[in-house]
Amino acid sequence: MTAYDAVLLAGFGGPEGQDDVIPFLRNVTGGRGIPEERLEEVATHYRHFGGVSPINDQNRVLKAALQVELQRRGIDLPVIWGNRNWAPYLKDTISEAHDAGQDRLLAIATSAYSSYSGCRQYREDFAAALTDTGLNDKVHIDKIRQFFDHPGFVTPFIVGVTQGLQDVVAAMPGIDVDSEVEILFSTHSIPMTDANKSGPADRGFGEGGAYEAQHRAVAQVVMDALVEPEDASTPLKTQWQLVYQSRSGPPSMPWLEPDINDAIALLPARGIRAVIIVPLGFVSDHMEVMWDLDNEAMETSAKFGIHAVRVPTPGISPDFVSGLGDLIEERLNDTPVEDRPAKTTLGPWYDVCRPGCCENVRLGFKPAVAGMAP
Repeated sequence: MTAYDAVLLAGFGGPEGQDDVIPFLRNVTGGRGIPEERLEEVATHYRHFGGVSPINDQNRVLKAALQVELQRRGIDLPVIWGNRNWAPYLKDTISEAHDAGQDRLLAIATSAYSSYSGCRQYREDFAAALTDTGLNDKVHIDKIRQFFDHPGFVTPFIVGVTQGLQDVVAAMPGIDVDSEVEILFSTHSIPMTDANKSGPADRGFGEGGAYEAQHRAVAQVVMDALVEPEDASTPLKTQWQLVYQSRSGPPSMPWLEPDINDAIALLPARGIRAVIIVPLGFVSDHMEVMWDLDNEAMETSAKFGIHAVRVPTPGISPDFVSGLGDLIEERLNDTPVEDRPAKTTLGPWYDVCRPGCCENVRLGFKPAVAGMAP
């Protein structure tokens, strides 16, 4: 058994009012030299929703749901919450935990996949928070594995796509789900240099790295679980593709493609009449889901005469919350790797990140916890 004093839910953070928007975006982009006019452009997405990102409220609800789940399992650990880019900041949460006698923390990053921004940057921010608070030698932080292929994360997407297909059939009687519907699995685009460095180099993932490989593997698991809406004994043959959203870099820098809007524009020529948009890269319905998918992708679909349905994110679905409970328990119990659930052959992922995993080529390696150096 491994003893911990608390579970640390680590979020990205988001503004909670109009006055927070630009300071928040400065936090997110600090050190990257992003001009103020670009920040103002992105700020319009937040201002459209009153300057409030839904992500903080979603993490408050997830924190409460996870606390109930741990209590149900008889696990006497408080769930605490800290953000990378906005209050409550990680350094404040960790400092308060130490003051309360909670010096061994098991962290859950609200990001399922392997990449710099999805894993290593959290680990670097944990290390920076320990340094800033002078708690390097007093507080120890471990981190649960990347959970991209844990059943608790994957099952809500299977349920969502199944419902999405039923909704399309109900809205468009007679539509051929095998030839006239396409499933678009969408995730956050990242620079190709970061994608290629995601995951351990010795796994040989090639172009797109572990980040792309993990998404494709999970999408295939979802597809393999689907059956024809009117005949549950017949596997679905609906077409699908992995698409990307939320690109923010300069045009000169290659990012993962295709953009979801570009992909949608090409579908009518192939006879596609409906799309099911699956936010496969996201844990909850935060700003980039609400703006890039519910706003822009829906507008693009309408422009090209395509009926679009967007699948929910895991959020606080019972499967997801229970899955997080499983991930915590496997660390508490030191569950052997062979007994840990994983829906793809890529996992289960590592408790301790491998050397050089998820390097940021532009910034290089910074001190990080819960992994092997560098």
